[in-house]
Amino acid sequence: MDDPKLNDTDRALGFTIPARHARGRVVRLGPTLDTILAAHAYPPPIEALLAEALTLAALIGSTLKDAGGQLTLQAQTDNGIVKLLVCDYKGGELRGYVQYDDERLAAGPQDPSLFALFGTGCLAITFDQAATRERYQGIVPLDGDTLADAAQSYFVQSEQIPTLVKLGIERQPDGRHVAGGLFLQHLPEGEDGRERLHVRLDHPEWEHVAILGQTMGADELADPVLPLETLVWRLFNEEEEVRLLSDVAMSRGCRCSPDYIAQVLGQFPPEEQREMADENGMIVVDCQFCASKFPVPVAAIVT
Repeated sequence: MDDPKLNDTDRALGFTIPARHARGRVVRLGPTLDTILAAHAYPPPIEALLAEALTLAALIGSTLKDAGGQLTLQAQTDNGIVKLLVCDYKGGELRGYVQYDDERLAAGPQDPSLFALFGTGCLAITFDQAATRERYQGIVPLDGDTLADAAQSYFVQSEQIPTLVKLGIERQPDGRHVAGGLFLQHLPEGEDGRERLHVRLDHPEWEHVAILGQTMGADELADPVLPLETLVWRLFNEEEEVRLLSDVAMSRGCRCSPDYIAQVLGQFPPEEQREMADENGMIVVDCQFCASKFPVPVAAIVT
């Protein structure tokens, strides 16, 4: 039996550095990532893209204070190999899928860049707050080399908060995936009645934190043998104080079920339900997230 201390995956750990007015989060995905990817059997470039997006969703989503809140990442384009990429996070549960053009992927480079995959695409990051029923969304172009670059642009442009995002993804010799991420931010001081960081001409406290964060290697982030606490200690062991926050367990979570789908279908008028049904009186709903089909008898739908 594997020693859980030597396989630190599927959780996120938050921390703050009070003297530097900074907060951070580290995450590592393992079996959860494999479960999501295995449902789709994507080719390697698409698989790697979805792994990166899921890790990013786990990093940002786990910062939500609202336990019922949801984070959604959506990247799309009209002129790229990838038509649509969707990932979301809610209460530690992750799900995601990709729609892409098989022929264009086969005709492209073996290891396509983000631009080759999306062309002139954009990334939308949406926060849904369950407690207040408020929604916040920011959209940025996919101009960088990675989704992490686009996420950094989102926080700088939309939130005006300096942010560092680093990701590392590895495929183990046995075929299993491990992905890790680091998320660092300067605390929005305006919330405490002080001026926001972006109005200053310089901010050496944040620059110090960012320089340290840049030293974290992708191989360290994706190494399941290294506990997340060790990653934080390696970066900030010389700081006066680093406060660890409670961790969040990660799992694959698709919210579709026969009962839920029947409930959604029940919102359609009976004549539309009959139009959706096949010759056997069944409406077959295909869930893109978990790659499962759910046949629902029209006769069983309660309108």
